[in-house]
Amino acid sequence: MNKIELIISVLCLLICLSIASIIPVNTNGIDRNILINIVGIVFIIHLILFIPSYILKTEKYFDITGTIAYLSIILFINYEFHSNNIELSFQSKLVSTIVLIWALRLGLFLYFRILKFKNDVRFDEAKKSFFKYLRFWMISSLWVFLTTLNATTLIINNQKQINITLLTTGIILWLVGFIIEFIADYQKFKFKNKESNKNKFIETGIWSYSQHPNYFGEITMWIGISIISLGSLFKIQFFTLVSPLFVYLLLTKVSGINLLEENAKVKWGQDKDYINYFNNTPKLIPNFFKKRA
Repeated sequence: MNKIELIISVLCLLICLSIASIIPVNTNGIDRNILINIVGIVFIIHLILFIPSYILKTEKYFDITGTIAYLSIILFINYEFHSNNIELSFQSKLVSTIVLIWALRLGLFLYFRILKFKNDVRFDEAKKSFFKYLRFWMISSLWVFLTTLNATTLIINNQKQINITLLTTGIILWLVGFIIEFIADYQKFKFKNKESNKNKFIETGIWSYSQHPNYFGEITMWIGISIISLGSLFKIQFFTLVSPLFVYLLLTKVSGINLLEENAKVKWGQDKDYINYFNNTPKLIPNFFKKRA
């Protein structure tokens, strides 16, 4: 079992390095290995914070590690441009800003949430094993790199000319996704913070329109950024459009919806209200035309 966990961890690194090596960087004055350097930054940050987390058997620093990595990527790219006296375009500055806003908002929320509710059931068994727990952190590194790959490529391309249609459409989608994710997180945190709601599932507010509105919001944000990027990508760089697809697959098929549903069925699988909610509420895309009970 440890061999399999280790292989998965190594594969995460190799996948990132392979992708980073094939995406061209044609901005004059910028290091051609900037994406490979970004891979190194992401994995080193995760490894540094993994060690004390494993020793202390805590998941307290897991989500904030991803946030630190997201911020480090954007700040590193901006530093590279500044140190080479290259002015970032308006579009690159804008995308840098919205990624920083998203990372800070979500990261701080997840960190305060884990401090408040103490544990994340996803890690109850994993943190007992060095290699199993390491696998989670390496997958997180892969997650950070692939999630931001499209945005980082867009920023590095430093496109001066703006396609107003793509930029406007992308920003509107990003804003819609950001607002939905923010509202969903706030409502769920407020719901769980009430003692009377202990061991209950949320089906009010925006959660009455979708079982996972926060995930819908996040996917929508990265789709918005990918639309902005269409005006600056060329040749193999279009591969970076894997970013929103990767976010969708990870949140719906790997570590998001499926794990939450398994836990929910254990808790409320015999609850008639939950069964009705599960069967009659869209899993991901909110149905805002649905009549609320």
